[in-house]
Amino acid sequence: MTPIRLLQTAIMPALNELATLGIPANIRAARFMLAIALQETGLNHRRQVLAGGAEEGPACSFWQFEKGGGCKGVLTHRSTAAHMAELCDAFNVKPEPQALWEAMRYQDLVAAAAARLLIYTVPKELPQNPDEGWQQYLAAWRPGKPHPETWARNWDIATTTVGVK
Repeated sequence: MTPIRLLQTAIMPALNELATLGIPANIRAARFMLAIALQETGLNHRRQVLAGGAEEGPACSFWQFEKGGGCKGVLTHRSTAAHMAELCDAFNVKPEPQALWEAMRYQDLVAAAAARLLIYTVPKELPQNPDEGWQQYLAAWRPGKPHPETWARNWDIATTTVGVK
């Protein structure tokens, strides 16, 4: 998957879907979502890669959601539960962690919407620079093994792809 393809086929459509639910679509959200997907998977895997190279880990989608983590989070958080339930209904996904996790493995739009909603749980303005982005990424994703050395490059790719100055 290329950054522009993910932006066009999943991120922008997800932002447009969420805009109908009252969550504004904007280019800063798109950049942040793309930077996170690049950070989590390099857009190479929809399933977490384990030591040894097997794609059998507990996380799925380009944003690497786990059933009991991000999936449960967006389905139960006070600021996202109703939105995620509506989105699940619109895409014929049962609003439960297991069903959402399974859908996110194959429906990039659903995964992108869940990623935006997870970002929405962080009570801050969307980041405007890589340092703010890194801090918000850590707060929302809580990665087990963060890789700060790759963040700036991923932010730059996302910035160029979405056309933010």
